[in-house]
Formats: sequence, structure tokens, C-alpha cells
Amino acid sequence: MEPIQQSLSKWMKENKNFKENYTKIRDEVLNDLEIKEFLSLHPELTDRAINKGLVKLYEYKSQSKQCNQCKSLDCCKNMIKGYSPILYVDNGEIHLTYEKCHTRIMYDREQVQQKLVQSVHMPKEILQASIQSLDNNEDRGEGLSALFDFIKETGSRKLPQKGIYFYGPFGVGKTYFLGALANELKKFNISSMMIYMPEFVREIKSSFKDDTTNDKIELFKKADVLMLDDIGAEMQSAWFRDEILGTVLQYRMMEQLPVFFTSNYSLDQLESVLASTRDGVEEVKAGRIIERIKQVSNEVALFGKNRRR
Repeated sequence: MEPIQQSLSKWMKENKNFKENYTKIRDEVLNDLEIKEFLSLHPELTDRAINKGLVKLYEYKSQSKQCNQCKSLDCCKNMIKGYSPILYVDNGEIHLTYEKCHTRIMYDREQVQQKLVQSVHMPKEILQASIQSLDNNEDRGEGLSALFDFIKETGSRKLPQKGIYFYGPFGVGKTYFLGALANELKKFNISSMMIYMPEFVREIKSSFKDDTTNDKIELFKKADVLMLDDIGAEMQSAWFRDEILGTVLQYRMMEQLPVFFTSNYSLDQLESVLASTRDGVEEVKAGRIIERIKQVSNEVALFGKNRRR
């Protein structure tokens, strides 16, 4: 016992300010605004219970809550990366638990998407796209206004029921617009799924081999915001148009979920493209798809100089 007593005595001498430090930390914790609010909601907590739970209160104070101190999941400062602390009271004692933060939820969603559909990601050149970097000129004014209106409505109320059908010539920045929007929506904890339409067709065809067709269709149907890039560029078949694209658009129309499109064709021109299949010209079925597109998006022309040159 002697060595232990000597060690304890030495520690007490070296830490003669321990009590002062403890009091200082306790005051800082109990004066934290969030903790004061928590304690005010639980007047049944005794001083003994508060002192007993001081470590948990200190841990809560030092952690980031719902990403307010973290720029990304990799930069998460919390003890459990990607999880936000939650205080609660049970049987007169303070307890601390953790739940997934917004960033972690978004990350997990993206991982599920990428695991199931490899082509669901933004092209590298627009990963850094931002609203601030969009050029504002007369040719793009209508497109910018529509984009800003969608963002404003998302931020003030909820996700709008309709997206935007951007059409215009090659290289005017239609896909970049979608990338900028996708990055902006992350600020509202809304995920976006963007897919290049020819890849969409290939994904569905390849899914026959591993029997994941239904899973992939469900993913497209239920994404927060679906973005179909370059519709009309893919080789069209009646089956894909009606059973896949039609099914996805029908579900999103019924559930009032927005869809964004880019195309080189106006909706009138796209109707002709969709009508022409290997099975012949099917105007009625193509018209049905166009009506669904109109229900989930608003048509906006986008012009300007070719930025690919």
C-alpha cells in the first residue's frame, strides 16, 4: 500500500490546483447556453445528479452538434466520427447518446447509391461546381432565375414539386447548372442523384445479369432529387421508354418529387425523338412520357457561348 499512498500524495501535491480547475470547468459547462437550456427543461435533476453527470455534460459541450463545427465527415471532430451527441434524462440521471449527423446520413446514402449504381455520380469537372461561379448574362438569365427560385423555395419551405427541364445547344453549361445545384442542395441536407442518360440505359441492361433491376429502379424513383443528364442522347427502345423511364417518372409525379433534365432538344423536339424507336413511330406513348416530364419539371431554355471550346 505504501507505494500507492506515496504516489497519491505526490499526485495531490503536483495537482494542488485540481479543485480550482474542476470548479472552473464546472462553471464553464453549466454556463453553456445549450446545457443551461437542457437543465431548465429538467428541473427534477438534483445537484448530485448534475455533478454525477458533469463528465457527460462536458463531453456534450466539447462535441460538434449536427455538423456545426465540421466542414466534412473527414474533418469531424467528434469522438465517434459522423455521430452527433444527444443528452437525455432517465431515472433522474443524465445520459449521453449519439445519433448519425446530417453529413454521415448523406455519406451513407451516397455509398449505397455508388455501390448499387456505379455511374451515379457527378462528372469530375463539375464536382466543384458552385452557384457563385455561374456566369450571369442575358442568354442564361431565365435559367439562373429558375435555379435560384428552386433553391429559395427549398430553403424557405420544402423541396418544390417540380424541377427544371434545361434545353439548349452543346456546351452552354446545362450539366454544370445541375452540378452547382446538387452542391447547393447539400447545405439543406438534400441528396441528389445525377446520371448520364446513355449510362442509365446501360445500367439497366447490365442489371439483368445480377438481378438488381428492381433495386436500381427503386433507387431512381425515390431519390430526393433526380437529375437525368442529356435525355434524348441515348439509343431509344420502346421497352426502356415505357417500362423504365415511364415507371420512374410516373412514381415521381404521383409522389410530387422533382426531376431535373438536360437536353439538346426542346420538349416538342424530344417528343419526336422518343416516338421513333426500332418498333416504329409511337406518338401516343411518346406523348405520355412528355406529359409526365411536364408534371415533374418546368421547361427552361439555356443558351450562350460554347464553354467546351
